[in-house]
Amino acid sequence: MKISPLAGKPAPASILVNVPGLVTAYYTDIPDHSVSAQRVAFGTSGHRGSSFDASFNEWHVLAISQAICDYRAGRGINGPLFLGIDTHALSTPACAGVIEVLAANGVEVMLAQDDEYTPTPAVSLAILTHNRGRTAGFADGIVITPSHNPPDSGGFKYNPTNGGPADTDVTGWIEARANDYLKIGLKGVRRTPVEKALRTAITHRHDYLGAYVDQLDQVIDMAAIRGADIRLGVDPLGGAGVHYWARIAERYKLNLTVISDEVDPTFRFMTVDWDGRIRMDPSSSYAMGRLIGLKDNYDIAFACDTDHDRHGVVTPGAGLLPPNHFLSVAIDYLFQYRPLWSKHAGIGKTVVSTQMIDRVCARLGRKLHEVPVGFKWFSAGLCDGSLGFGGEESAGASFLRLDGSVWTTDKDGLVPALLAAEITARVGRDPGEIYRSLADEFGDPVADRVEAPATPEQKKMLAKLSPQQMQCTDLAGEKIQNILTAAPGNGAAIGGLKVVTAAGWFAARPSGTEDIYKIYAESFRGEDHLRLIVQEAQVIVDAVLAVDAVGADQ
Repeated sequence: MKISPLAGKPAPASILVNVPGLVTAYYTDIPDHSVSAQRVAFGTSGHRGSSFDASFNEWHVLAISQAICDYRAGRGINGPLFLGIDTHALSTPACAGVIEVLAANGVEVMLAQDDEYTPTPAVSLAILTHNRGRTAGFADGIVITPSHNPPDSGGFKYNPTNGGPADTDVTGWIEARANDYLKIGLKGVRRTPVEKALRTAITHRHDYLGAYVDQLDQVIDMAAIRGADIRLGVDPLGGAGVHYWARIAERYKLNLTVISDEVDPTFRFMTVDWDGRIRMDPSSSYAMGRLIGLKDNYDIAFACDTDHDRHGVVTPGAGLLPPNHFLSVAIDYLFQYRPLWSKHAGIGKTVVSTQMIDRVCARLGRKLHEVPVGFKWFSAGLCDGSLGFGGEESAGASFLRLDGSVWTTDKDGLVPALLAAEITARVGRDPGEIYRSLADEFGDPVADRVEAPATPEQKKMLAKLSPQQMQCTDLAGEKIQNILTAAPGNGAAIGGLKVVTAAGWFAARPSGTEDIYKIYAESFRGEDHLRLIVQEAQVIVDAVLAVDAVGADQ
């Protein structure tokens, strides 16, 4: 992975997005349905793209919105739809298009009070709160966000009635329907002018901010944080939770400093990510340069991405914690300091998350629920309490309320960040120090993620591999214990494969957006062993793809 010379430095004016040009392209360019990159495509977190390359523009938004209306009608979903947006430049015009289509289809819409930006978890919480105890009139939601992606990006996520990310059967249906609308030039898409839609009796305002903040002490021990009077710092990274943090500090009387409440669609205040692009990724040490530089001013500091569904935790001693480190600490803490949680509540992780979680889980005596990549796999377990925690190596997590009931069923960046403060307050050590204790107890793993080129055909092959296609028995000098193409927790296909030994593992998955595949690897035996795992993983995967390619040609 080649690191840009701009990485970690303040964003120069030369790389800032041309917002007028971006918005103009959103309204003027028409996607070509015959070009796959310009069709609607729902990945693990919705449809994403840029108006500059006709992969996210008004046509996409209108088509997806009508498809969701059709889906609701076909499934009998007739309650309100909770609609939230983040601070990307394309989110506001996209929101107007969504409102036009929803109003024309007679959908009751819940917009944010005072046109406030809305974090993903606030939408999930609103859906769950409305649906609690109901037998009819269920609500669902839309979040207009491309998450932490660069400023020229737009995104569209649908959350069904369980409040979490839509499953593949739902997104597959919506995707196909939306592409049908694109193919026929939006024929059949209903619209009402936005100014008229906003005046209709079915368009309402909802206080997402107040409802979310006022319930935070039901999931985080805010009294413990307040009592310890620890110094907290937060950088909202110009995202949707930008006004939530000051309200949290005021409501719970915390010693919390908001580093910046600036909102700018160019995100010019960011330090540049590893590849020379601006990206609001709280798990990237390059993107988190501003907060890392202030780490000694606080006992604990944190940040969230643009829709506030991911977290980053910074400590004075360790700096920015890798997501896997904090997930391990959070799990270890929560299952010891939540006495009202069910003794049967398990721990959810994805197949590419650290094996440190497995070891912590075994010591806690809790069931491990390992699933494919995507937070949607945790939603049902969080909803019914069979999972106390669900987390992804990409810094997304959520967990139950103090009483063991559901909080959110989508990723929530704010509560893991505040949990870092609770841990520091109650234990007297920050999460970085606690992770060192875990490493002393279980071993100190090192991890990496690399990319390799793959054709679209090879990516399809990789997604459909079977364990029988693997001919090797050893990896990096160790006997292979398991070869997985389905997740142990639910039997769902992982879209690639995972190879496990006693002291390490690798997983290979095709990218959903680029002609590459990704290798995730981890070793409990140090950097040299990790490098060997990665090298052999590339040889193994390339050999399998080459054999399959030859077979396909014959």
